[in-house]
Amino acid sequence: MLHRILSFKTIGICLYLSGNASLAQPELPRLGDRISGTVSLDQEYLMGQQFLSQLRRGAPTVPDALINTYLENISYRLAARSQLTDRRLSFVIIDSEEINAFAAPGGIIGVNTGLFLNARSEAEFASVMGHEIAHVSQRHFARGVDEAQSGRVGHLASLLASVLVMATSDSGHGAAALGAAQGLAMDRELRFSRSNEQEADRIGQDTLYNAGFDPSAQASMYEQLLAANRFGRRPPEFLLTHPLTESRISDSRARALRYPKRDYPLSLNYQIMRARVIGHYAQNKAALVFDMEQKLEYSTNHSNEEASRYALAVAYWENEQYAAADRTLAPLLRKYPNLISLVVTQAEIYTKQNEAGRAIDYLKRHLEINPNNHPLTMAHVDALLTSRSYNAAAEIMEQHIKTRENDHHLWFQLAETWGQAGNISKVHQARAEYFTLISDFRNARQQLQFALQIEADEASNLALQARLRQKIKELEERQRALSG
Repeated sequence: MLHRILSFKTIGICLYLSGNASLAQPELPRLGDRISGTVSLDQEYLMGQQFLSQLRRGAPTVPDALINTYLENISYRLAARSQLTDRRLSFVIIDSEEINAFAAPGGIIGVNTGLFLNARSEAEFASVMGHEIAHVSQRHFARGVDEAQSGRVGHLASLLASVLVMATSDSGHGAAALGAAQGLAMDRELRFSRSNEQEADRIGQDTLYNAGFDPSAQASMYEQLLAANRFGRRPPEFLLTHPLTESRISDSRARALRYPKRDYPLSLNYQIMRARVIGHYAQNKAALVFDMEQKLEYSTNHSNEEASRYALAVAYWENEQYAAADRTLAPLLRKYPNLISLVVTQAEIYTKQNEAGRAIDYLKRHLEINPNNHPLTMAHVDALLTSRSYNAAAEIMEQHIKTRENDHHLWFQLAETWGQAGNISKVHQARAEYFTLISDFRNARQQLQFALQIEADEASNLALQARLRQKIKELEERQRALSG
């Protein structure tokens, strides 16, 4: 169900450990002069977008529309109850079993799929996201610029380097790389970092409660992280950038007691996302089926039974037992016929069962109720591609991308689909957008030039030729601005 996105060519990661154990730093936008005092919100945003493009370029990311939409929805739910003033948020999910989440200037929120593996409830997952949103809302990056302007740029580059190394190499090398980067930090920077963590805990816990989640989940999540640190071969990745102490856990537990009591229902939707991730990483699919069958049989309450049923359907799917997956999912769909995550899963099963036409009809009915819904739309596209309706799939994506123009996964798939449809000019145009989003401006400009040549040779669509020339000019200007 989950698939890694692949680039059009092998893209190397420009990170290395030099003789003095420092990490090479990718180029980041400049902060401006010291007269401004601190980094403005717009400067932070531009810096964050550059960070995000470097991350997309070097790390394996998860294009699963359901999981990406879930992360967006829960983050916006938290952000709406947070102290954020700039709500321009961008998201990325790294395909890695390491436990990690991070925030970068300009509203960049990132998680590893390992967080889904280890957060047992939606509240625990949300507690980490609330903590990261608090880092952004309190502008912890900008607040350190006056003290060590250039050092903070180095800190951001080191964060990028550590995420990339962790995501693309074995865990031991990743830990060594990050340890080397942290070892270069000054003691006052470490003290300031601990202060930031305490503030993010407090404000993040308020956000958690205000957004309708159990505030005690923050302490229980931290306890899991410390346990993983205590019994594991090395600390979870999250702890390498978020130092955690017993006193922070006790403070969190004490604060949780001060909030008014509420009932907090379990989230089936979160357990659906978690089951998809667990299925993705399971090495022995037959063993996963056995484990999930046992878990369903011995479920102790209604909520556990529903979550276990979906997890078993995923296990059957992963083991290519599609008919069994269909039968297992059916009771959930009868109870929740319009729950989008279940509808998408049913459509995926139809498509895998060589019933793409049935999936298309099924999804069309739900898209009438939820037009432009991202997971439904991408499931529809997948079904069309399976039925070899390439032009129809491409046209749907062309419309859909108008509302998701910064979705590099979508541009990547659109380019591939136009290739299958035989429209080479549009292949190059979509590739140019993809390369632009990963800051590969040389290849983006080249793709636009290829498209312009095709359009000029055919002597058609003069307006499109003018737009392509303008885009080429804009890319050249962006390159000069970043290198100047």
